[in-house]
Amino acid sequence: MQIKYFSWVKEQIGVDTENITLNDGIETVIDLINHLKNKSENYNKAFKDTSIIRCAVNMEVTNLDQKINNNDEIAFFPPMTGG
Repeated sequence: MQIKYFSWVKEQIGVDTENITLNDGIETVIDLINHLKNKSENYNKAFKDTSIIRCAVNMEVTNLDQKINNNDEIAFFPPMTGG
């Protein structure tokens, strides 16, 4: 699975892209976030408030309860602003 990070999420974590293999028990985006939060304090800070995290699975914006698999591309980003 390829994970892409944007904006302040990327700044907190320190990378813009990483590849991982899903562990057993990681079935949804929120499961993935909870797994990532345990990787380091930086990930924990980036994903502390999941109410402001947006995600896309395979370039489609979706909810955190979206099912995922190892072939997916996941992107995490802050809410979009108008202008």
